[in-house]
Amino acid sequence: MVTTHPRSGDASPVIRFTNGWLALPDGTAVKRDLYVAAGQIISGQASFYSHALPARTVDLGGNLLAPGLIDVQINGAYGVDFSELELEPGAEGEAKYVAGLERVAARITETGTTSFVPTIITQKTELYAKILRLLRPRSGRGAHVLGYHAEGPFLHPHRCGMHDTALLLTATTTATAPPMRAFDDVYGPGLDQDGVKMITLAPDVEGVMGCVAGLTARGVVVSIGHSDASLDVAAEAVDRGARMITHLFNAMPPIHHRDPGVIGLLGDPQRPISFGIIVDGLHSHPNTVRIAYAAAKDRCILVTDAQSMLDPSLPDGVHDFRPGVKFRKEGLKVVIDGTDTLAGSAIPFHQCVANLASYASITLPEALVCATANPAHMLGPAVAARKGRLEPGFDADLVVLDWQGRVVSTWVMGDEVYRAGRT
Repeated sequence: MVTTHPRSGDASPVIRFTNGWLALPDGTAVKRDLYVAAGQIISGQASFYSHALPARTVDLGGNLLAPGLIDVQINGAYGVDFSELELEPGAEGEAKYVAGLERVAARITETGTTSFVPTIITQKTELYAKILRLLRPRSGRGAHVLGYHAEGPFLHPHRCGMHDTALLLTATTTATAPPMRAFDDVYGPGLDQDGVKMITLAPDVEGVMGCVAGLTARGVVVSIGHSDASLDVAAEAVDRGARMITHLFNAMPPIHHRDPGVIGLLGDPQRPISFGIIVDGLHSHPNTVRIAYAAAKDRCILVTDAQSMLDPSLPDGVHDFRPGVKFRKEGLKVVIDGTDTLAGSAIPFHQCVANLASYASITLPEALVCATANPAHMLGPAVAARKGRLEPGFDADLVVLDWQGRVVSTWVMGDEVYRAGRT
């Protein structure tokens, strides 16, 4: 990729990307220039009529220019665990937490990610409100933090995976405390703060179904996950407002021909629901990925479910996670040490995209839709109006990929924040 600059006297803020292919939201790619100014994509016509010569021309060298990737389920990376907050006197613990967020935001751009939703797994009740208020939208030199994804604690104990069963909760109804009180007690003001608010819950847990509509009305993206629900129960949750399934095929009953359970929602024309899927070759067999994509490609959302082990420079072996718990990293595989229980992944996001293209026998531009336009749409109009498409008025969050899916460069709001090979 070659970059040229105009003569020094030209103060135009316009950047022109040329000699490459643009990945479109319909899964096609077109050879066309893209123009960026003031952190947004602008039309070529607008650039022409403004009489502003490009301040910078980026020769894509035949590579693919796509919207930046959006990860809606990421538990941590680069040694940072989003579920851990040190409760130290004063604001020192919070400052460490924010510094960790910023470190991930800066480094994760090497994976093509320009926006992410930090995910908190089941944690002590008193920590939620403290952590969630630190996960309001924030932007800097790295990837955008869009909000939060709380995965738990209202999960089914039979499908808890690596979540601590001692911390799981129900939304029990009493004469003085309706089910919604349980959610308010756990998440506190986080249920009403700005930005993405996403909660993974099991609608088959006592009291939880009665809270789905109320959560949706407060702007929460409700996702079904870690659930033992039948198809009828899962369908009712969708009717009440749930609009996503968390890591499809994992932490839910396997499909059965008499009751397909949560998986049976796939492709239902009456209840269109998005589904997250971890395409690392470990959480789901390539053939199940292909089946899921074929059933509802417009609802397929790639996620990493990455843990703090996500770091291409981290060697394989046993690493500390939390007091009394260690992870074992084997390539992209992360398990609780001493068990075979998967504990998230260590896969860089761009590899998920390349894997989907391979497993589902589709093109790279088609796979990219599942990491750009689809997650933006699922998160709601506030995100979908700004991210996930290469259209005028959208944020200039971009990734340049070669045709094997490797990241060449990443751009956030029109600034180049990562380039392969640059130290």
